Formats: sequence, C-alpha cells, structure tokens
Amino acid sequence: MTAKRGAKGAGGDGADAARGKDVGADPVDEAEGFDERLARLEGIVAELESGDLGLEASIEKYTQGIALLERCHSVLSAHRKRVEELTRDAERRLVDLDDDPDFADEDAE
Repeated sequence: MTAKRGAKGAGGDGADAARGKDVGADPVDEAEGFDERLARLEGIVAELESGDLGLEASIEKYTQGIALLERCHSVLSAHRKRVEELTRDAERRLVDLDDDPDFADEDAE
C-alpha cells in the first residue's frame, strides 16, 4: 500500500469522509478471511502511526480501520459463540466415568 490517496483523490471534497461515508475502496471485503482483515488493519495502523498522511487521508484510513475492526470483532464473537455451543454439546454427550459400565468393570477387577 504505497499509494496515498486523500478524499479529494477519491472524487470528493473531504466532506464524505468527514460524514463517515465510504470514499475509497470497500474497506471490508466479505470474501476476505479474518487473517487478511487483521493484516489490513495492522497496515492501516502503521500508516496512521507514521504521520505521513494528510488529514483527509488519515480520516479515510481511520474510517476503513474502524470498519475492519468491527468486522474482526464480529467474526471473533461468532467463533466464540460457536466454540461455546460445541462445548455445551460435548458436555451433554459426555458421560461421567463413574456412570460408565466399562470404567466401573476395570475398577472392580
């Protein structure tokens, strides 16, 4: 990402970026995986921290970063819920060893 484009370069006067409208490329590509989004977010953070961007470009990058962050949080939340569901299902299906007749037979011998 070496090209720097401010809001004016995207065809606006900067007002769209100030209102939070997407003035550049779609910041959250649904086909992108979590790792790709996280890498893009880290790149945006590095660009913002460098201090090399102008105000409009910084606002545009910040807006893109927030969209990526929200999507990453959403994906993590969905995965956490899925793990919790799997854990609950597994716990319901697992039988205590005390109630397992095979285990009790081994103890008795």
